[in-house]
Amino acid sequence: MKPVIGICANETTIIDSDSHWVSYTPKNFVSGCQQAGGLPLLLPISKPADCQQYVQQIDKLLLTGGQDVDPRFYGELPHQTLGGTQPERDRFELALIKEARAQGKPILGICRGMQLLNVALGGSLYQDLSLRPNPSLKHVQVPTPFRLPSHPVEIEKDSLLAQILPTNQPYQVNSFHHQTIHEVAPAFTVAATAPDGVIEALENKQERILAIQWHPELTFDNIKEEQGIFDYFVNQL
Repeated sequence: MKPVIGICANETTIIDSDSHWVSYTPKNFVSGCQQAGGLPLLLPISKPADCQQYVQQIDKLLLTGGQDVDPRFYGELPHQTLGGTQPERDRFELALIKEARAQGKPILGICRGMQLLNVALGGSLYQDLSLRPNPSLKHVQVPTPFRLPSHPVEIEKDSLLAQILPTNQPYQVNSFHHQTIHEVAPAFTVAATAPDGVIEALENKQERILAIQWHPELTFDNIKEEQGIFDYFVNQL
């Protein structure tokens, strides 16, 4: 049987109205899991009390991108650079993470997903890259298309990522985020960094958790190693 991949869904309105909301995820998350042999199942934003039953229905959990993580969840007040937040989504996905760990289900976090995992396990975020003590690279690569990489990352040689991506030279990734990791959660080790020191991947081998800052769902069509991330998650993690 195919492994069931629970993909956390976001919400938006399809017209300028409060009565036409949809639950969704970008299709490429679905496609990446399908191409890897997984059976994607969208998990709509729900009550945290429902997480135990949701997680029982899946084999692995995929946390996707989206809004900024509400800083209240790592003990900070909102800075003026903070973008839009959705606390209900944060609460639900934090509960999903807790339940997936309790049930021993592997987790992959992408972009916001990595940031939320770090918060869930006791770390914190810079609410904006401008708040870092040192200058940053351009991490929002607009107008460069996201299917193209825009900066290198250094992969740690003993990491889970090193089983998927090359480590003999800097690996090129795309980039679309304005928040980043500040304090790394104690349960995580850093698996990749950008030349400016921005953390690009975290992992916990024992709990089978992998988190990356870039967007392989936007590059796997033309970079085979990026599809390899989905392949590894679905079939090996």
